[in-house]
Amino acid sequence: MINLTIDRGNTTTKLVLWEGSEPVATSTLFNADNATLLRAVGELTFDRAAICTVAGDVDGLEEMLAKRGVKLLTLTASTPLPIGNRYATPLTLGVDRIAAAVGAFTLYPGRELLVADIGTCVTYDRIDADGNFLGGNIAPGIGMRLRAMFTFTKALPDVASAGDTPVCGYSTDSAMRAGAFYGVVAEVKYYHTLLGGEGLTLLTGGWSEKVARALDIDAKLCPLLVNRGLNRILQYNEINPQ
Repeated sequence: MINLTIDRGNTTTKLVLWEGSEPVATSTLFNADNATLLRAVGELTFDRAAICTVAGDVDGLEEMLAKRGVKLLTLTASTPLPIGNRYATPLTLGVDRIAAAVGAFTLYPGRELLVADIGTCVTYDRIDADGNFLGGNIAPGIGMRLRAMFTFTKALPDVASAGDTPVCGYSTDSAMRAGAFYGVVAEVKYYHTLLGGEGLTLLTGGWSEKVARALDIDAKLCPLLVNRGLNRILQYNEINPQ
């Protein structure tokens, strides 16, 4: 039985094929429109599918899969989960956040966990050792911080996020870029200090690899965390149909 999981973010879309709990193929699309995503999915062979999207519905996906006899699970606030959810406003909770939390607890059950998803925005979410999503915080991503400095000041330039990030900036461009980048690094380290002694920090999202290299804490790089959570949710709902 092969599962397809689709994590559609604001910038990237990750497609992962799973055999049981193991990823067997991955594909990443950048700034993909619906037609591009449908073509990519149409080229794959799988038995079940799940999607979480923070970038709008994918028109035609469910219909396309139905013609192939594949039912699509779309993650929403009402989808049954294999973990608890203590968030006060579950209807406003980003589905990528809860999927990442499920993925984290799937990898490290019984541990207090921090998930830092470092993408367009940065989310810092907590899961307790009993498998309850406790909530967390949302902050601007690195590109968004740079754009805000350009937009809300008169003198600062429009700086690309790609480039040198020295600890001490040697020019206005590098100072802005490093300030945005190391601001996120410092946030990850701070939230990590709030965990208990057995707590573990997991990093995911487009900037996670670069941030991981700048950290001096024991953090685990988990690039497929949202997809892993989707796969676990899909398995859970097959075993516990509603």
